[in-house]
Amino acid sequence: MSAAGAAELPLFPLQTVLYPGGRLPLRIFEQRYLEMAKACLRDGTPFGVCLIREGREVGEAALPEDVGCTARIVEWDMPQLGLLQVVAHGERRFRIRSRRVQRDGLALAEVEMLAEASDAPLDAQADLCARVLRRIIEAAPAGLVQAPPHFDSAAWVSARLAELLPLSLASKQRLLEMDEPRDRLEILRRLISSSGQ
Repeated sequence: MSAAGAAELPLFPLQTVLYPGGRLPLRIFEQRYLEMAKACLRDGTPFGVCLIREGREVGEAALPEDVGCTARIVEWDMPQLGLLQVVAHGERRFRIRSRRVQRDGLALAEVEMLAEASDAPLDAQADLCARVLRRIIEAAPAGLVQAPPHFDSAAWVSARLAELLPLSLASKQRLLEMDEPRDRLEILRRLISSSGQ
């Protein structure tokens, strides 16, 4: 896959929104996704995770949102035949240019990798977001987020908060589509402030 420009990715549409740096545990049992995961593990290649716009996770190919995030399998286990448990790590945002569905139901998409805005340290106002995120992570079971934490990074804090706060999937998708981490952080700061955190 090229650093910029077009690439072809197998798609895994889900009822979740993955961000760069995010940790995504999956239980894979459908044949099309088992084959996809085996190929990704064999070739060291990523797959694309997109929020489902229409359809369901199981059965016919679902219609995905246009913007998603590449995911690379970093851990895997097969506790029983036909069930693959993996942990994937979110890498880069992409936009779907075109999409086709194979006979086995697996969707392949030509995607354009989206440029990431330069990261920035948190300013004094955004420090509220880092404090709330730290509380969430400290209260959660180990392994909720990929170590080590980066509480001084606007991109990391905004992505982890967007993943972990109880927001609608549509809101999480809109936040993923934002190019500037500081803008995402400001929206999250306002949400936290209005909720009295």
